[in-house]
Amino acid sequence: MAYQSLRLEYLQIPPVSRAYTTACVLTTAAVQLELITPFQLYFNPELIFKHFQIWRLITNFLFFGPVGFNFLFNMIFLYRYCRMLEEGSFRGRTADFVFMFLFGGFLMTLFGLFVSLVFLGQAFTIMLVYVWSRRNPYVRMNFFGLLNFQAPFLPWVLMGFSLLLGNSIIVDLLGIAVGHIYFFLEDVFPNEPGGIRILKTPSILRSIFDTPDEDPNYNPLPEERPGGFAWGEGQRLGG
Repeated sequence: MAYQSLRLEYLQIPPVSRAYTTACVLTTAAVQLELITPFQLYFNPELIFKHFQIWRLITNFLFFGPVGFNFLFNMIFLYRYCRMLEEGSFRGRTADFVFMFLFGGFLMTLFGLFVSLVFLGQAFTIMLVYVWSRRNPYVRMNFFGLLNFQAPFLPWVLMGFSLLLGNSIIVDLLGIAVGHIYFFLEDVFPNEPGGIRILKTPSILRSIFDTPDEDPNYNPLPEERPGGFAWGEGQRLGG
């Protein structure tokens, strides 16, 4: 019974969020079991472009460090905000969601050529948090029961938390920058006078990922409940 319940809950996770979260967990498990090492995964332009180790363009987004507080913290935020985006503003638009992944990954890889970052998964998580927070500006957040603020401040609060833990904030700034570029090009600029939609999902992605019919009985995770955890709980103003 427990297995069936877990299986059903796992299959309820939308496909992109399920695939990415699973890949991150399996990659970390493989490193913990010493089947692979982080040296086979990290972002290294020379190894990628001169030795054709192309897999590093993907694997550097899948490893969040050894199992511990930092890994669990990142996995929780990755799972929650990736899922809420896919079930919220990207519901029924899987191809657009995949395109956001590709666009964000491309920009981070490009910026990664100029900064000394070897793993970009945490920056990618911050990008997802940023896009969600900007699309839900009136959600009130609570961080560890200490801070109350509106959703658009969440990425900056996380950056401050990283600073308190002694981590480099370059990762957070990269995620915020890429998230802002995507949000501006997708949500802001097309609605400006004379603005146009620059980001257009390729038709090949639509043919692969988008389905014409949507299950009317599907029960999404509500975007107005980003919490479930003390550091991310929120509610809409006036609710």
